[in-house]
Amino acid sequence: MTEQEKMLAGKIYDPSDRQLEARRVLAHKLSKMYNDSFETEEEKRKEILDELMPNRGKGTYLQGPIFFDYGQFTTMGECCYANFNFTVLDTCPVTIGDNVFFGPNCTIATPMHPFRWQERNLKCKEDGTFYDDEYGKPVTIGSNCWIASNVVIAAGVTIGEGCVIGAGSVVTKDIPANSLAAGNPCRVIRQITDADSIQNRKELL
Repeated sequence: MTEQEKMLAGKIYDPSDRQLEARRVLAHKLSKMYNDSFETEEEKRKEILDELMPNRGKGTYLQGPIFFDYGQFTTMGECCYANFNFTVLDTCPVTIGDNVFFGPNCTIATPMHPFRWQERNLKCKEDGTFYDDEYGKPVTIGSNCWIASNVVIAAGVTIGEGCVIGAGSVVTKDIPANSLAAGNPCRVIRQITDADSIQNRKELL
C-alpha cells in the first residue's frame, strides 16, 4: 500500500511521504488563495474550489476563511453552507450529506496520534527528515443537519441525518438521526419532532 492508501484506510502512515506532503502544501495554498478572495469573485472562488475540493455538490457555499489539510478527501453534498473559519483535517474521508449548515468556527478533525509519548513523538529518518506515526478515523455527517457555532467533531464520529448540534459542543461519539445534542462531551438531549415546527412559535410569525 502507498502511504496515501494507508492513511485513507485508517492505518499508521508516514505524513512526510512526498505525495502527501505535495498535496497538503497545495491544499494549504489553495485555502489561502480562497481566503484572500472576495465574495463577489464568484468565478475565481469556483476555480479554486474545483482544485481544492472537487467532491462537492451544486449550491454548496463556503463563506471563508477555510482551512483544509487535503480537500480532495472531503465530500460535501448539495446546498451545504459553512460560515467563517471552517476547518477540515481530512486525513481520512470526511463525508457530508446535502443541506448541512455549519456555524462559525467549526472543526472536523479525523487525525489520531498514539496515546503513549514514546510512540507519538517525532522520529528522524537517516536522511534527516522528521516524521511521526499517525492514523485517522473517518467522519460522516448525514443530510439536513445544523452544526452550530464552535463545534468540534472528532475522529470516527457519525452524525445521523436531521440532527442539530448545539453551539460549543465537542462530538466524540455517534449521534443518532433527528437528535438535538449538545455539550462537552456532546450528548443527546432529545429527539426533534413536529412539535419543534416554527409554526408553533407564534412569536416568530
